[in-house]
Amino acid sequence: MYEGMAGRTSSRTRRRLWRASVTTAAVVPLALVGAACSAPGSGERAPAGGGPVSTSLGTEKVTLNMYAETGFPLAKALADEFTRQHPNVTFKVREDQFTVLVENAPRVLAGDNAPDIIRLPTMVDLVKDNLLKNLDPYFKAYGWDKFPASQLAQLRVNKDGQRGSGPLYGLGLGYSVTGVFYNKDLAKKVGMTQPPTTVAEFESLLAKASKDGVQPIVQFNKNTAGINFPYQALQNQFTDPAQVNDWIFQKPGATFDAPASLKAAQSIEKWAKAGYFTKDANALDYTNMVGDFAKGQGLFMFNGDWESANLDTKMPGNVGFFLFPAETAAGRHVAMSSPNTFGIGARAEHPDVAAYFLNWLHTNDKARKILVDVGGSNPGGPADLPVPQAKEDSVLASTLKASQQLADENGAVDFTANATGSIFASAITPELQKLIVGQQTPEGYVKAVQKEYEKELSR
Repeated sequence: MYEGMAGRTSSRTRRRLWRASVTTAAVVPLALVGAACSAPGSGERAPAGGGPVSTSLGTEKVTLNMYAETGFPLAKALADEFTRQHPNVTFKVREDQFTVLVENAPRVLAGDNAPDIIRLPTMVDLVKDNLLKNLDPYFKAYGWDKFPASQLAQLRVNKDGQRGSGPLYGLGLGYSVTGVFYNKDLAKKVGMTQPPTTVAEFESLLAKASKDGVQPIVQFNKNTAGINFPYQALQNQFTDPAQVNDWIFQKPGATFDAPASLKAAQSIEKWAKAGYFTKDANALDYTNMVGDFAKGQGLFMFNGDWESANLDTKMPGNVGFFLFPAETAAGRHVAMSSPNTFGIGARAEHPDVAAYFLNWLHTNDKARKILVDVGGSNPGGPADLPVPQAKEDSVLASTLKASQQLADENGAVDFTANATGSIFASAITPELQKLIVGQQTPEGYVKAVQKEYEKELSR
């Protein structure tokens, strides 16, 4: 998701929030660079302007250096399973707190003992400094064009330092999805028999809940704007999501001051005036929001799949999840989604083995199961590969299904909060806080965000 939401709930949740705060997320379909030359494991291919890459692991003993974040078990679990299947490859894992990793990554990647695989705190600056390996040759050799375009496009950086196009520089260890959690008991109380299929249907449920004495939405907005979740969920539906991503990726001429942004702000203002949000949302933090929802104090909560395991534990059998609906029943689902991004160092000693590992974790059955069970999110990879099953009737099963649906519809987008380093703290959060209490107008909100955006880009 985005910065500022760490340090609130479980350690796993905190790690998810930090990861999304500094990585990129997905975009709408883009033309990818080149078609696959062959299926995985087909041997060597010569990339344009460089030497050959190998998709054969071989039998030589290799030690891969991995730089990951402290307390994040997924990378280690995958490394251990890879070594179990391929005993000639072992891992030397260095871990740091994520904030330390952010600070150290450039220096470590530039050093003589640069990691083969590294958790990417950011991409653009590392690409500009030639510290990450261009993965396009592997994209062609392994046939990664079978991945949904939106899954990889966010991990591309062009020559102008803009994300969303250009060479590929990373892959995800799991791909999170956002949407709407709902309390099943309260849903029955307000007559909700199935998830809404349009924005209008969703709003009718909000009105019905309010009329029946049920709090429609539990949403935090203290310190960081949790109401940006429903705001962008609406914004994504009111325009071509490519326009949203153009602004996030700082494309020339892109603007936040657009009809879709205004319409979304008007909807948020309307919802706030109608009492659909928690009355004290600006005083409600993330931890208390999740706790209140788990206690049955609201029908809906906008959040991400990182809370699935927690909610399955706290309210087993009584929590569901759906992707926020489009304006029309036939419309494509669009949702904010974020990978846990890893890349290969430009000075890596074993780049081919590192790429083999990254391909393996997307395509191997046991690796994909680990991504679900340990990571709690969709494993990504080729769109035709099944997602490992979670416990029937669990919310994790629902979020995995939603994530697969999003991949099938190529509807993942980045978070607007990631447009610049400070836009979330400097404009989105304070202006949304003012908007929901009547101290800012929808028109003023849109213009304030764009003004701060232009200010930051001019520095």
